[in-house]
Amino acid sequence: MKINRRELLGYSAAALGVTAIGLPKIARAAAGELTIAYNVNLPSWDPTTGPSAVNPTIQGLYQSVFDQIIPQKPDLSFAPGLLTEWGWNDDRTKVMMTVREGVKWHDGSPFTPEDVVWSLQRAGDEKTGNPIQFVWKNVNNFKIDGNKITGDVVQFDPVYFKWMSFLTGYILPKAYYEKVGAEGFEKAPIGTGPYMVEKFERNAFLRLKANPNYWGTKPAFENVTIKFVTDAASRVAEIESGSSQVTLEIPYEEYDRLIAKDGLAGSIKNVSDIGMIFFNNKDAMLDKNVRQAAVMAVDKELLVKRLLRGYGQPIDTLETPEYAAYDPSIKVEHNPEKAKELLAASGYSTKKPAKFTIQTTKGFKPKDYEMVQAIVGMWRKVGIEAEIEVYEIAKHYELRAAHKLAPAAFYNWGNSIGDPTTSTGFAMFGPSPHSSWKTDDLDAKIGPLWGEKDEAKRIAGWKAVDKYIAEEAYVLPLIQYAQPIVHSKKVNVVQHISGALLPALMTPA
Repeated sequence: MKINRRELLGYSAAALGVTAIGLPKIARAAAGELTIAYNVNLPSWDPTTGPSAVNPTIQGLYQSVFDQIIPQKPDLSFAPGLLTEWGWNDDRTKVMMTVREGVKWHDGSPFTPEDVVWSLQRAGDEKTGNPIQFVWKNVNNFKIDGNKITGDVVQFDPVYFKWMSFLTGYILPKAYYEKVGAEGFEKAPIGTGPYMVEKFERNAFLRLKANPNYWGTKPAFENVTIKFVTDAASRVAEIESGSSQVTLEIPYEEYDRLIAKDGLAGSIKNVSDIGMIFFNNKDAMLDKNVRQAAVMAVDKELLVKRLLRGYGQPIDTLETPEYAAYDPSIKVEHNPEKAKELLAASGYSTKKPAKFTIQTTKGFKPKDYEMVQAIVGMWRKVGIEAEIEVYEIAKHYELRAAHKLAPAAFYNWGNSIGDPTTSTGFAMFGPSPHSSWKTDDLDAKIGPLWGEKDEAKRIAGWKAVDKYIAEEAYVLPLIQYAQPIVHSKKVNVVQHISGALLPALMTPA
């Protein structure tokens, strides 16, 4: 029995180094060459272990080389891939999968069901460092019969198959990995994806070559160069000068300006990412009045209108309107006067403000730093004095995993599968390595929901959790992001609603 496919959503410096090492300054689409100015670096080539595995922004790079276990189409509906069929038995005690035949790894060796089983077992082994191990460990005792795989359910997880389209849901080559080891794989990664790694210079660029044996539609561009350009202004310069043909995540005013220029076009859609501010349960954030005041003081509508030029959607929970557990009745008012009263009840005022640090990225997402600046200004007016600390996104992962984030920390949270476990669950459940807020009261409400087999009861339970979180102000949700992509009119770009920028979806115009 195949599960339902889900229609979810409607709708640096490094660049200087690239020229220095001899890559073409002006890429030419007509010659099968494509150059993309990307907004992040690629710290690691293993998409299943370590902090990089849960960075939603680099999944487009991984998906160019590796196949997800179950791929998603640009509209986020699930599609057959390396698995052609998948599902549960009637009492949810076994899983069943059918493996595609005739697929080859980039080194020419055959892809087999053993690769699938090895990847799932490795993902579920806590010793390997998979950040989502707690999902993958829920099925074991896999058996192979031809191209059919069965596995025993240790603990029912309603999103087990959905995770196969999400973070760490990739299949790696068993024989090759065991031959070269983790270090060798980092130096020369191979997958079954549409592109093969031709050259990789950390913090500088990635050179991809089309996989001639790809099982799916062969990419239109034979060669793709991805420059890692973490500075937004530099990405604007890349596309405006013609040094790159595609870029993303630039300031919205630059998006509007650039797409009006001759030779350039753009695409902008609401994606599955949200901007949020994690609260950490320490220092001033232990005071409920401070948390509620910090939430009520922020005018999200104004942020969208003034800073984001109307792009994006203000939100009050960690669920966007398209997610399964979205509850439109959960609203948090913008009320600066009430925020002042709450702070006064705890002994704070504009003359004696509550003080804490807020961490943020700068240029990782459009107007991330500027939004935090504006929020700090709104807080100052009610009696909160926050000091801004800028960090790289990789540092955020390190600090969050160690539960060492500042009392407030800006972050971008991706949830392309739209399930409440992957929005509210992993962000807010204390035992999750991805959460920031860790308290027993919230854990007691979330814990029973992980294995709930009654789908209606499960979704209702998550809505109740979201309402509790909003009442307690355990997190500050800000906006659902609209992702800006600017490209040459000589390139057609299909925007993926997960936010992944995929060269395999680009064609010459």
